[in-house]
Amino acid sequence: MLALKDRDLIQAALANWRSARVTQPQRAMLGFLEKLTLHPSTLGDHDIQLLRDAGLTDQAVEEAIRVCFAFTIMDRLADALDYDIPSEASTQRAGRLLFMAGYGHSSLPG
Repeated sequence: MLALKDRDLIQAALANWRSARVTQPQRAMLGFLEKLTLHPSTLGDHDIQLLRDAGLTDQAVEEAIRVCFAFTIMDRLADALDYDIPSEASTQRAGRLLFMAGYGHSSLPG
């Protein structure tokens, strides 16, 4: 929750997560998510183990994958249907709602 209030950190991570002053678990997760997005066929058990070694739980990994999946689908739909990009205020409001409600509530059971 603290990271949500640090706009400079968010901007730095979006610009270049490799050089942003994020924690080691955050950096490991961002690297994993980049690989998941750009080269999913190259992922293996060792990638999950690297996240565990960085101190991340399986639940945290699963939640991050869900979020990545949701945003990947939304991005592709927006590109395909030529949606307008929402304002920063609207994006922040939606992000806070998703964070508070949790992404898992929208997933299928099981």
